[in-house]
Amino acid sequence: MIFEYDVIVVGAGHAGCEAAAAAANLGSNTLLITMDMNKIAQMSCNPAMGGVAKGQIVREIDALGGYSGIITDQTAIQFRMLNRSKGPAMWSPRAQNDRLRFMEAWRNTLENLRNLSIWQDKVTSFLFNQEKEIQGIRTEMGIEFKAKTVVLTTGTFLNGLIHIGSVQFSGGRLSEPAVTKLTEQLMSLGIETNRMKTGTPVRIDARSICFEELDEQPGENDFRKFSYLDHVSRNLKQLSCWTLFTNEACHEVLRQGLSESPLYNGQIKSIGPRHCPSIETKIVTFADRNRHQLFLEPEGENTNEYYLNGFSSSLPFSIQINALMKIPAFRNVRIYRPGYAIEYDFFDPTQLLNTLETKTIKNLFFAGQINGTTGYEEAAGQGLIAGINAHIKCHGGQPFTLSRDEAYIGVLIDDLITKGVDEPYRMFTSRAEYRTLLRQDNADMRLTEKSYQIGLADTYRYKLLQEKKDARDSLIHFFETYSIKPILINSTLEKFQTTPLTNTCKLIEVLMRPQLSIADLTLEIPALGDLISRIPLKRKDEIIEATEVLIKYSGYIKREKLLAEKIDRLENINIEDKFDYLSIRSLSTEARQKLTKINPKTIAQASRIPGISPSDINILLVLLGR
Repeated sequence: MIFEYDVIVVGAGHAGCEAAAAAANLGSNTLLITMDMNKIAQMSCNPAMGGVAKGQIVREIDALGGYSGIITDQTAIQFRMLNRSKGPAMWSPRAQNDRLRFMEAWRNTLENLRNLSIWQDKVTSFLFNQEKEIQGIRTEMGIEFKAKTVVLTTGTFLNGLIHIGSVQFSGGRLSEPAVTKLTEQLMSLGIETNRMKTGTPVRIDARSICFEELDEQPGENDFRKFSYLDHVSRNLKQLSCWTLFTNEACHEVLRQGLSESPLYNGQIKSIGPRHCPSIETKIVTFADRNRHQLFLEPEGENTNEYYLNGFSSSLPFSIQINALMKIPAFRNVRIYRPGYAIEYDFFDPTQLLNTLETKTIKNLFFAGQINGTTGYEEAAGQGLIAGINAHIKCHGGQPFTLSRDEAYIGVLIDDLITKGVDEPYRMFTSRAEYRTLLRQDNADMRLTEKSYQIGLADTYRYKLLQEKKDARDSLIHFFETYSIKPILINSTLEKFQTTPLTNTCKLIEVLMRPQLSIADLTLEIPALGDLISRIPLKRKDEIIEATEVLIKYSGYIKREKLLAEKIDRLENINIEDKFDYLSIRSLSTEARQKLTKINPKTIAQASRIPGISPSDINILLVLLGR
């Protein structure tokens, strides 16, 4: 038995799993501690991965050599590409998963990783040296494990409190104990904490649902998936989701019960999610609406358990049931358990470096919901970065960080450490100023080489990237150099109701027309068909789509790259620890206080701090010049 490690990861949720896997794969002797080995990577809320902007994060994790994308594909029971009616910067993959198989696949993956051990126990305290640097942890069994670095990923478990109407009880999830004392120990060392709230909906027995009253929402069965690896595929039975609406009768039952809602009677005082509100919040905030859309989602391939997305609630059990029975599809409803709300401790993320190491306590990293985020994908992305940097802190090397123009994960972490949170943070495409660069189709092009250089992305993944680049560039070169005569293409152009050519031109000019695709032109141009036939069959559609997006949106992409390069100049001006901000009287009072608290690394990061004005930035630039 080993009691000394390079990296200890506390908590085996989505952040903890990615952190432990990254550290172990990079070569650190790693220990993952979880209270229940049967709940590794538990999908506490809906059994789905991806979605708007979240899907981009999962693809970035995969491109970097993480496992969320692989396991999502292996356990998917439905896949859809959201926002297909919009431009490719908005396309977002989403998968419905078999909850039990997802956990099983993660556990199987972790148990078979070299350098990774798993210990089932509860952490009750941290171990520190005289300089207050973390040295390890102590468990409920009284066992001490030493480590050079510790990654804390405890999700909703820190002093978790569950609410179902007036009923309150301690718990990190339903039927799982909360973690106590850790928050208090960290507070004694100067870490600031606060409380957040999240919730989850009722789980319904499919045998009690009148499916004839619902609208079916089938998935897509094309080439698209999350992982860029060619041997990963979706093999489970693909199932439909279903849509329906609440009605006025349902709303009336909910309204009558508001006085018993912990959200409205003062029982819950913590910060809740604005972008994923409870059903009782919806009927109060949008009082003029007589219905709200709900999504009924299967929990697995072989279970009758369904998740009612959009009906999160902490109302008493009886009110939830009575309200559901007013909806025709649920007139005979039976449930496995009601929805509930949970309050838990989180730590102000402005206390973190961009590596996710805490500023106050050396060698301690935070990742996941304890940083004020919500969502499996946001947690997994943080976990991956924390795990990488925990390894680097042990063995030396440059910190591994991602900028805002490199990844949604970079946007996420920069937002957290620069702006902090005033509600559970959820990623949206609108948060990324360079979303045309951060598409889901090019995450491997953006990130795999960067990860390969530190040893996380393996040789096989890097080889696939090079093959994809070569095939894509060959296609682009063909379109840029192949001349097409009007007589050869005009009949096709007329068929697609676009203006015929009058002169010979390069084929790329034809493809730039929105009515045409590479698939359309392949049927008309044998040389193009011959070139495409040489692309490996498993990756053909992926490479063709990536090429087409790059060509059709080249103008937007170039313009966004220029904007990113301008901002990069400010990202290269380092100001960390260069000023005593409180002594600079020409700065506003708010600027002095916030710059002192955040201690931004660069001028660009300083400019993103809420309350820092352009004039404050100009003052700093003048002082730097002196």
